[in-house]
Amino acid sequence: MIAIFVPLLLVYASGSSEVAGASGPKGNRFVCTAVPAGTDLSCPVDTSSRVQSTSPQEEELRNTIIQLRETILQQKETIVSQQGTIKELNSKLARCEADAKSRGSARRKDYSKNTMGDLPRDPTETVEQLGKTMQSLKGRLENLEQQLRVNTSGGTFPNELKDLLKRRLTDLESQLLTRVLELEEEKSQLYNETATHRQRTENTLNSLLERITELEKSNNAFKSPEDFKVSLPLRTNYLYGRIKKSLPEMYAFTVCMWLKSSANPGIGTPFSYGVPGQANEIVLIEWGNSPMELLVNDKVAQLPLSVSDGRWHHICITWTTRDGFWEAYQDGERLGTGENLAPWHPIKPGGVIILGQEQDIVGGRFDATQAFVGELSHFNMWDRVLRPIDISAMANCSAYIPGNVVPWVDANVEVFGGATKAALEICEDRLFDS
Repeated sequence: MIAIFVPLLLVYASGSSEVAGASGPKGNRFVCTAVPAGTDLSCPVDTSSRVQSTSPQEEELRNTIIQLRETILQQKETIVSQQGTIKELNSKLARCEADAKSRGSARRKDYSKNTMGDLPRDPTETVEQLGKTMQSLKGRLENLEQQLRVNTSGGTFPNELKDLLKRRLTDLESQLLTRVLELEEEKSQLYNETATHRQRTENTLNSLLERITELEKSNNAFKSPEDFKVSLPLRTNYLYGRIKKSLPEMYAFTVCMWLKSSANPGIGTPFSYGVPGQANEIVLIEWGNSPMELLVNDKVAQLPLSVSDGRWHHICITWTTRDGFWEAYQDGERLGTGENLAPWHPIKPGGVIILGQEQDIVGGRFDATQAFVGELSHFNMWDRVLRPIDISAMANCSAYIPGNVVPWVDANVEVFGGATKAALEICEDRLFDS
């Protein structure tokens, strides 16, 4: 605010003039007349009752006073205009501060709101708009300073207002810079999240495509991937099935399957697993009039199992390298156990599993006299010893547990030489047989 000036009018009285009611020796005298605050100085001051005559010096003083008054009024108008500009800048800054506080609680929901007018939603456009706003404010400040220089060229103007405007502009620039950095960070985070989501989506689509391809290649007559059987009707050396998956190194295993055979003598070889250097790594075989045998690393254990009656039977064999302990189950009942079958020998990985033939070399050189004749289904293998209760549940059709190493899945089984795959609901067929 500008202090109100109370001018003092100095009136020069000539030596011949006299003031009413004053007495004294003749000579030059100066008379000071007080003018009340707010008095319109444009009107001539009536000093006739006090000063008897005027002089050129007196007239010059009066004109100077009038010019000072006009200058003061101009400065007052300039300051009022500047105060309006300051209020507008304060309003902009307050809106920026309010936006900064609201971002912490609703960062993503407030993209439609802004702090400097109607900003676009896109982070890049927002940064450009903020830059334009900053340049506009700088231009307005420069124009304001130029006006101040023009208006105050004939007098002095306080620097406090300039300093205040500069501080306000500096604070505003800091707020804008912080906002720009935050928008750039949010843009970077959004890009990373989008890339991650795109990668997950692509992986999911690839998995679905692979699954669809497998289903398209499989027999559409099967109700589910495990409801099928492999039929080996002739005793030859060229009918067989092959499991696509191989085995990891194992220190125990359980193998279970459903078998139906009426071959005599002996049912042949339901399955064999051979690895380089050892074709008889795991073999289940019934050859001629010999009992069924389990071979592990070419070591033999005889099993008390009998499945050559032309009906479906569920058999399971368990083995662990510790002491070579084994168990044999038929239709959910444990019929025999033993030990010392290849003790402390780990099952070697990377071999080939053949259904219906015994391997003399890995994956081939079959002997027709050792071929399995009949039907086989639900061949599953685990790298652990299953509990008796789980084996019994699978045998009486109250549960189905797919193998964690080799599951019985249509896409996982290939047939060769005239062997076929056909739909099968094992529990219904078993009930019909009984």
